[in-house]
Amino acid sequence: MYLPEPCNILRHRRQARPGGQSNSSVTPGAQAVPTQLILASSSPFRKQLLDRLQLDFECMSPDVDESILVDETAVEYVRRLALSKARVIAQQHGDAIVIGSDQCAVLEGEIIGKPGNHARALQQLRRAQGKCVRFHTAVCVLRQTGAIELIEEVPFEVEFRQLSDRQLEHYLRVEQPYQCAGSFMAEGYGACLFKRMRGDDPNALVGLPLFKLIEMLEAVGEENLPKFFEQCQSLLSPQGLLILQVITMAEDRIDTYRRSCDWIQKHIFPG
Repeated sequence: MYLPEPCNILRHRRQARPGGQSNSSVTPGAQAVPTQLILASSSPFRKQLLDRLQLDFECMSPDVDESILVDETAVEYVRRLALSKARVIAQQHGDAIVIGSDQCAVLEGEIIGKPGNHARALQQLRRAQGKCVRFHTAVCVLRQTGAIELIEEVPFEVEFRQLSDRQLEHYLRVEQPYQCAGSFMAEGYGACLFKRMRGDDPNALVGLPLFKLIEMLEAVGEENLPKFFEQCQSLLSPQGLLILQVITMAEDRIDTYRRSCDWIQKHIFPG
């Protein structure tokens, strides 16, 4: 991602309070009321990702039927659910900016969801051995004021290693990823299951495509990004191009995962 000019997202960024708590109150004399930002999700993983942008936000869990419709494709499915989640919360908070997101995994043309228990998780991982699983993650930014609805889908592909049942059982006992599509946590121990990854944004694999989300929040017309983005202009090269540091960090992390897989399999997973 390249930034030819400074970014702008939200009217207020997280302010530090004594004791490390966030402060969403308006500074005396301020001319604008801070815009409420809501993440329509109960997922701790999405919350952790959005926390990286250092913005004040709330998490609210929408009540949405996540059943797949007849003849619905994976992309249609996650886009519909991301939008539905955002709309449910936006109906209760009309002036807020609401972020909705959903993800599913596709293996051999079939949508696979959250396993829910150990047996189904083991079945999913067995089936994925040596194969590519494509993840589709949709993100929606909605604001009823102004009738704004933005939605994007970001794919990410993971190729699995060949592992024994004993190794898979060991992984599941350690991480218990029973509420994760595909039966693994990419941000944790699950990285040792992979042979390679392909995609533009590793955050999408975890559940919230931050690169695309930043662009969408900018498009909503908000202001005052965190310092990291506000300073982008001063870091531009003479050619006017800047590769975000976050991309480099994400790629370095993936590379570390790859290089550590052999060691993990040898020393932690008994063959």
